[in-house]
Amino acid sequence: MTIQTSVKDIRGPFGLPTLEGILGDYNEVGTTLARVAAGLFLMPHGAQKLFGLFGGYGLEATGQFFANQLGFSNGYLAAMGAGSVEFFAGLALTLGLFTRSAAIAITVMLLVASQFHIANGFFWTDNGWEYPILWAVVAFSFALRGGGHYSVDRILGIKY
Repeated sequence: MTIQTSVKDIRGPFGLPTLEGILGDYNEVGTTLARVAAGLFLMPHGAQKLFGLFGGYGLEATGQFFANQLGFSNGYLAAMGAGSVEFFAGLALTLGLFTRSAAIAITVMLLVASQFHIANGFFWTDNGWEYPILWAVVAFSFALRGGGHYSVDRILGIKY
């Protein structure tokens, strides 16, 4: 019995088809799902900071926290920057619009955020650096790859 694939028939050990042979066409779908999920998971964090949604405190109170607890000289501006990256770059990542620029902004913001988690250790359950570093790596993967086949970048012909 021969298994036909739409990509190419890639056989592994014992003549069995490999996952690449079976799932090759779905590579772009998987990448798109990961990009959309990453963007959608970041947006509510920005909405908390900027708009006070989802149990957030809004820009004024978050700015005070950034100044008083995190030590930013201009907490309001820092909160606006972090919230804007999370919300607007998260939206851009979701859409695949200016994907590489959005992903770089997200990566940098998360690397800065991770500095405030180092003292808490590794695990995210203890407010450690695991979570921001994981998401920084995910975002950076899209900085390297771009928006992919199913993105607004592709529709607009953006290939930067």
